[in-house]
Amino acid sequence: MTTAENRRLIADWLAHADPDPENAWAQWERCGVALIPLGRRFDAVRVPAERMHAAAGSEQPRTVADALGDWLAGPVLRDLRSGLGPYYVLVGPGVEWDGPEERLSTDTYLGVPRPGHPTMLTRWVVEPRTPGGLCDARHLRALLRTADPLRAVVP
Repeated sequence: MTTAENRRLIADWLAHADPDPENAWAQWERCGVALIPLGRRFDAVRVPAERMHAAAGSEQPRTVADALGDWLAGPVLRDLRSGLGPYYVLVGPGVEWDGPEERLSTDTYLGVPRPGHPTMLTRWVVEPRTPGGLCDARHLRALLRTADPLRAVVP
């Protein structure tokens, strides 16, 4: 399967998080970003940029992307509207989350770019690799536990 075919399957899976998938496709065509309802196919954990950067040991986009790809092996978005824009880690709906970061679910919409189509508002830090492939909340918890000790030793 080509990368384009895989991205199409992933985009279709994401679009079907909306009760009207054509709505997501139309938003991607018009704006590059679709407001996807959470709680149906996936939820998101919002992680402040400072905390994610401390856990990754860097603010450099490529370094952060590599660290998150290695640790989480699942999709992560970043809000680009400011330099402090948060990260959104996509996890399964109903997955247990007890961290201090906010879990977003039902009755919340997330701006999701179409895979393979970067935008100026939000971008994939780690693109989904397969339809339905999400981050393991246990791996996110483990990664974030490293943030505070690392922050304490950074001058």
